[in-house]
Amino acid sequence: MKKTKILAATVFAAIIGLITIAADHIDAPAVSGTSADITDFYAFQGEDTNNLVFVANVQGLLSPDATTAASFSENVMVEFNIDTNDDKIEDLVIQAIPRDGKMYFFGPYAPTTTGLNSMINELATKSEVAISSSSAIVANQNGMKFFAGPRDDPFFMDFAQYGEIIGGNASGFNSPGSDTFAGTNVMSIVVEVPKSEIGGSGTINTWVEAKSKQ
Repeated sequence: MKKTKILAATVFAAIIGLITIAADHIDAPAVSGTSADITDFYAFQGEDTNNLVFVANVQGLLSPDATTAASFSENVMVEFNIDTNDDKIEDLVIQAIPRDGKMYFFGPYAPTTTGLNSMINELATKSEVAISSSSAIVANQNGMKFFAGPRDDPFFMDFAQYGEIIGGNASGFNSPGSDTFAGTNVMSIVVEVPKSEIGGSGTINTWVEAKSKQ
């Protein structure tokens, strides 16, 4: 069994029942502006209700010009962690790592190492998708769907109004408010997987990590 050692560089976690949305657009300087910088994590039921969709957005606040040159670092693996028995330890992982214009996915499979250190089991189910640029490319392999590439940042936040609330000058947000992230992009990694592959129809905990190769 061939494995590659990976060490966590930054962690961004969220626990879900059916739908999770979580965001963090300002990260540590060491990872800010790189594909180790996780801006958002989404997990939700797919259009096909037998499936769940996991989305990790990285390298946020990209202007349209910067998006053209943006890429996924080949030294960073993004790992989707799935806890099926509520012990807050990953029982299954889906790992995504870029190589030569493609995003390779391993899993879902039960890891032999849990926590901050990870190993890639290259004998696990392997899938791939070409990293998109101007047009979206979606791959259908092993009963799953995959995407990797730039997308418009879907997260909505009115930071100016938030500052007014914190400062005691406003009692709440405006409707609809002003989207601070309008016109900026992220690099997205998307996996759609059958529920039967990750614990059936029960409640799961899930989180995503970006890990740097050592």
